[in-house]
Amino acid sequence: MARHEVESEVTGNVWKILLEVGADVAEGDVIMILESMKMEIPVESPAAGKLVELKVSAEDQVEEDQVVAVVEA
Repeated sequence: MARHEVESEVTGNVWKILLEVGADVAEGDVIMILESMKMEIPVESPAAGKLVELKVSAEDQVEEDQVVAVVEA
C-alpha cells in the first residue's frame, strides 16, 4: 500500500475536521477545512484509499506544507 501525506496549502487554523480515522476516501474527498484570512480552504485527499492518520485537531494552527493527514491507497 502506498502512503500519501496530505499537506496544508496555507498557514491557518483547522476550522473543521470532516472525516475520522478509518474512513474510506475517494480522490478529492474533503478531509478537513482550514480557515485563513477569513477564507475557508478545503484539504482534499490526494488518492482513493483509507484515512489512517490525522496529525491535527480542530482549532490547531498549521503552517504551509505541514502534513495534516495520511491516506493509504
